[in-house]
Amino acid sequence: MDAVVAGTDLVPLSAYRAAEMRVLDGRLMAREGIDGYALMRRAGRAAFFRLRRLWPQARRIGVVCGPGNNGGDGYVIASLARAWGMSVQVWGLAPVSELQGDARRAAADFVAEGGQVLPLEPAALQAAEVEVWVDALFGTGLVRSLTGAAQQAIAVLNAHPAPVLAVDVPSGLSADTGAVLGAAMHAAATVSFIAAKPGLYTGAGPDCCGEVTLDRLGAPVALGGDLAAACALWPATAPLGALLPPRSPVAHKGHFGHVLVVGGGAGMPGAARMAAEAALRVGAGLVSVATAPAHAATLGIGRPELMVASADSGADLAPLLARSTVRALGPGLGRGAWAQRIFAATLVAPGPLVLDADGLNILAEAPCRRADWILTPHPAEAGRLLGCTTAEIQADRLAAARALVTRYGGVVVLKGAGTLVDDGREVALCAGANPGLASGGMGDVLTGLIAGLLAQGLTPFAAARAGVRLHLRAGTLAARAMGVPGMLASDVIAQIAPALAESGRAA
Repeated sequence: MDAVVAGTDLVPLSAYRAAEMRVLDGRLMAREGIDGYALMRRAGRAAFFRLRRLWPQARRIGVVCGPGNNGGDGYVIASLARAWGMSVQVWGLAPVSELQGDARRAAADFVAEGGQVLPLEPAALQAAEVEVWVDALFGTGLVRSLTGAAQQAIAVLNAHPAPVLAVDVPSGLSADTGAVLGAAMHAAATVSFIAAKPGLYTGAGPDCCGEVTLDRLGAPVALGGDLAAACALWPATAPLGALLPPRSPVAHKGHFGHVLVVGGGAGMPGAARMAAEAALRVGAGLVSVATAPAHAATLGIGRPELMVASADSGADLAPLLARSTVRALGPGLGRGAWAQRIFAATLVAPGPLVLDADGLNILAEAPCRRADWILTPHPAEAGRLLGCTTAEIQADRLAAARALVTRYGGVVVLKGAGTLVDDGREVALCAGANPGLASGGMGDVLTGLIAGLLAQGLTPFAAARAGVRLHLRAGTLAARAMGVPGMLASDVIAQIAPALAESGRAA
């Protein structure tokens, strides 16, 4: 995906929902003085040459076309493939005679050039000897769950050995939310048009889309103008930029904040330790840990930079809270009597707070609002906070993040593939997914990163967004060094400094 760069700082892409995409299509046609069919041909050409670049040796392609404009793109691709001397088989969900508008014109042109459109039959698709499939069944306008022949065709192509190129969006994936509508194509690559769509990068999007590229089809970045974007998309492959300003040569530790990690209940000291180490590695000036008495003597072993204190009551916590500038509450906290006491004492103290893990679960039992905290739930925790299921959260992650902000205030980080950061005014979608991050302790590392950045003066929204992106980048470096299976949270901590060095922070 092309990213727009100004100086050393990445300018994110605006991602739009389907309704706004229709407006953008109209604006582009008016700007270029072209009709819908010319725009369709432009899109089909872009997709065809993306196919050629990804699979240059392919000579036999299969194209499945739906009844709308996405299907029309498929017919344009099929025509171009025939013109290039490729063997092309096309299956249509609807007969050419039943198509309307530009899609019918594209199909008629294909037939007039000698092409043949076969009815979409799963058995025929299963037996087809093709090297690459083109998925042009449904695009951004799909809102209903797929059934019947379309659903069966998707199942066949998902099981077929040949890779799939999805046109604009994999069929069955909601371009607005990233939810699967009954069934969804699992593409090796997706070529999207004009502007980014949020559903390609969050929810099931990363699993369905494969490698995503955006072809603007000649549309300028400013085409959106006054349109409300669903979110600002920060591409995973883009550089981090300068996450933190350069440090003065005469700076001292007091300039970079004091993080207090509150957690590490019975049997869970590691979570608090990892959050604290992450805060140190991202540059916090001082980091303390308030933990259960049983762990106070051992939690800091091997990391002498940490200051560890025993806390069994609010009175024990009071001086620690007074000395700190930012608190991270929840890693390894537990939900027993000790956790309830420590949670209550920390929650009433003024000052910025990052809340994670069992801190979120305790909050769900007695909801309240704060303007100065950052909540970092994964989908199951988000469901508990909103009183709904994990599936309902994943069905519309953007709506869920905004609902959390509305109910609890502050900034919400809804974790998962395509993590969302929402402060009630703007939304950042941090694109990227790393299955190596799906293991214990990874959320604790993220909590520490966010707290450490917040301690150094970033706004809550900026600290949350930067922490998510740095976490993903460090995870990528860890996966390269260790491999994905068996990658540990401590491996990610070890890559925080290298990831910061890449961004220019350590210069």
